[in-house]
Amino acid sequence: MASTFPRVLTCVVLCALSSFASAAHRIISLSPHATELAFAAGLGSQLVGVSQASDYPPAAKHIERVANFKGINVDRIIALQPDLIISWPEGNPPKVIAQLKNMGFNVYPASIKHLDDIAEHIRHLSHYASHPQTGLNNAKQFMEQLNALRQRYQDASPVRYFYQISAKPLITMAKDSWPSAVFTLCGGVNVFASSPSPYPQVGLEQVLLAQPQVMFSAHPNAMQLWDNWQNELSAFQHHHVWTLNADWLNRATPRTLNAVEQVCKYLDRVRKD
Repeated sequence: MASTFPRVLTCVVLCALSSFASAAHRIISLSPHATELAFAAGLGSQLVGVSQASDYPPAAKHIERVANFKGINVDRIIALQPDLIISWPEGNPPKVIAQLKNMGFNVYPASIKHLDDIAEHIRHLSHYASHPQTGLNNAKQFMEQLNALRQRYQDASPVRYFYQISAKPLITMAKDSWPSAVFTLCGGVNVFASSPSPYPQVGLEQVLLAQPQVMFSAHPNAMQLWDNWQNELSAFQHHHVWTLNADWLNRATPRTLNAVEQVCKYLDRVRKD
């Protein structure tokens, strides 16, 4: 029961937000994943501003940039006069988001902790579209595919993994931090799941002691850090070291299903060896 409570709470909040929604004609997205969710909800043609890294779908590349990793261009947002701003609570500066709210802008928080939240946001954002059925259909399709993967891997034997977010400093993730849900669905067990920090900085020695069966990274050259330690790690000895598609994995969007399939495929290889 406890595991379902956050999802129920998320739904209650989102339902409350969307119950007052009406078609939005000028929309701004403040993160790449929010941009993808907007397109999935049928709002692509209404987007007038997006974040710098919004590059999917291809149409997003042609929309004006109003935010980047350094900050948000509030003056430009004011000039664009959006009737909906899709924010990223975990990544956007809280003070700027509060400022936009105080100005009277309608800010929708696209916060995602669970895989189901992706469909929930698409569903609720669809209420801002002139034709909500597009988003509703996409949300339904996402859940059907997600549930099929869950059923397929519900009895998969556990595999201990390490996911390297960055090399210098060496950062990984703890339990319930995105994208841990992807690995969990596939039967992955995070060797640093119990860390009190959501994205802990760890040492080489800690990873060596943990001896993960498989090591992942979303950056092609990240594993060079381990060149002098490969003989000490069973993951390298068994060639269980893989680079994942960063956009599929790190952005909580419909393409997350591609990340699930990719991770599950690799963990299945470990199980067969």
